[in-house]
Amino acid sequence: MKEKQNLYHTLSLILSLALPTMAEQLMQTAVQYIDTAMVGTLGTSATAAVGSTVTVNWLVNSTVSALGVGFLTFIARSLGAKDEKGARSITAQAVFVTFVAGLLLTLITVALSPFIPAWMQVDEAICHTASIYFMIIYLPMLPRSATIIFGTLLRAAGDSKTPMKVGMAVNIINVLLNFFLIFPTREWHGFTIYGADLGVIGAAIASSISFVAGGIYITFRLFTHKKISPLGEIFLPDMKILKPCFSVAIPNMIQRFGTSLGYVAFAGMVNSLGEVATAAHTIANTVESAFYIPAYGMQTAAATLSGNALGEGNSKKMKDMGRVINIIEVILMLISGSILFVFAPRMVMLFSKENEVILLCTTVLRMVALSEPFYGVSIIIEGILQGVGKTKIPLIFNITGMWGVRIVGTFICTQIFSLSLVSAWACMIAHNMLLFVLFTIYFKKGSWNPLSERKI
Repeated sequence: MKEKQNLYHTLSLILSLALPTMAEQLMQTAVQYIDTAMVGTLGTSATAAVGSTVTVNWLVNSTVSALGVGFLTFIARSLGAKDEKGARSITAQAVFVTFVAGLLLTLITVALSPFIPAWMQVDEAICHTASIYFMIIYLPMLPRSATIIFGTLLRAAGDSKTPMKVGMAVNIINVLLNFFLIFPTREWHGFTIYGADLGVIGAAIASSISFVAGGIYITFRLFTHKKISPLGEIFLPDMKILKPCFSVAIPNMIQRFGTSLGYVAFAGMVNSLGEVATAAHTIANTVESAFYIPAYGMQTAAATLSGNALGEGNSKKMKDMGRVINIIEVILMLISGSILFVFAPRMVMLFSKENEVILLCTTVLRMVALSEPFYGVSIIIEGILQGVGKTKIPLIFNITGMWGVRIVGTFICTQIFSLSLVSAWACMIAHNMLLFVLFTIYFKKGSWNPLSERKI
């Protein structure tokens, strides 16, 4: 009976953290769908201009997210040990790092905006538009960094509802502004709807304004949080706190930077296949992103709860959490993968009416749908490792898979043998399956668990 109660308690904790994160990501994905569909009405060139640099966006965002992981590990551990003072001190250091990182990334991304589309092998006809779009969405990099890192801090404190609310506010603002900035003035059922007719540039401005609003909102919520508010703490750098946080964050940052750079190289090779391949790849990425929501929502819960368990010194809680969360993930990803496989054509038609794009996009989506449950397992295990501060192994696994399988394979297929987008996605799936094998073997060995090492 007690065993069942513990199981239900673990399940309740997991879902209380994961469900708001899933809802947030679902909202973000829904808005991404709407964004892509709105821009898609302007034609394939507009879709390609927006989508051609999306992997650079992953590169920047993932680098910022990695910083948050370092602080998440130690905030979760401090709160597990009932040390709220320590958690607030860590939060203050995270605020300092966010400010510095946000300013540096703004300077770097804006300075490189004229060159990035060319580096991504974007078609010359859309290169200028892609460059302006990229520059505008990166002007507010400081509030974007705050939204990402502060959201991670709040989740580490067990508050995943606030980041969800912030994400919803950002996305609603983005969609509303898109409606008025992308399209021209038009008539609708006897009403005149005024529009700026800015097209792709309007979409970029809408995104930037929404990022600023989100950054301000989440900063306010962090500074008024009961457990981890940094008010009254020292914001100057404290290496006693920063050094262990960076020891976790830096391997994770190298991993995310290396894999995201791989995404950039991957997208560059896809872009070289032509406008249809670029548009199909962009739409497929947009559609696919919705179906990884269960895994990434669970990853947040896994990281927080494993950190809490480590702070408590509770080895049983650590094991129970790992077992339960992986079972839930596999069930959810089997369901989402099945839905993606069946409804892929209908989903693609939301974004494009061109038969060539629809057929190509449907093919690659059905391919990846079969691998989703396997890839989801590696995402969960990586979250557990982040929570206990072990980020070096995921670094090795992810870099090996990305560059040794996906990039090399895609280069051989597309650049040497001139194969299609299908071959590139086949290499991506091979990469995902390798991660499943590597992470599963490592997790089963149990050496990742610091509590086992200490025989607690």
